Amino acid sequence: MESVTTRPSPKVLGGANSQRGIEWCGHFQMPLHYPRYTQADYEAMPEWRLDCLLKEYGLPIFGDVHNKRKFVMGAFLWIK
Repeated sequence: MESVTTRPSPKVLGGANSQRGIEWCGHFQMPLHYPRYTQADYEAMPEWRLDCLLKEYGLPIFGDVHNKRKFVMGAFLWIK
């Protein structure tokens, strides 16, 4: 049985001696920590950061900044 912590083999971009980096293919790995932002943080967060957060958690990145912000707050904020 395969361990949960294993990662797929990397695909080297641009050849063996390239400085371009490594791409991890075909595998989604859930981040270890839940985001700890407040509603005010999400409301002030720039669109590029919302996109990064959605991508990091494997969530869809569709719509304008208002829709993304509403989706992120619904997904990550707990009702008090």
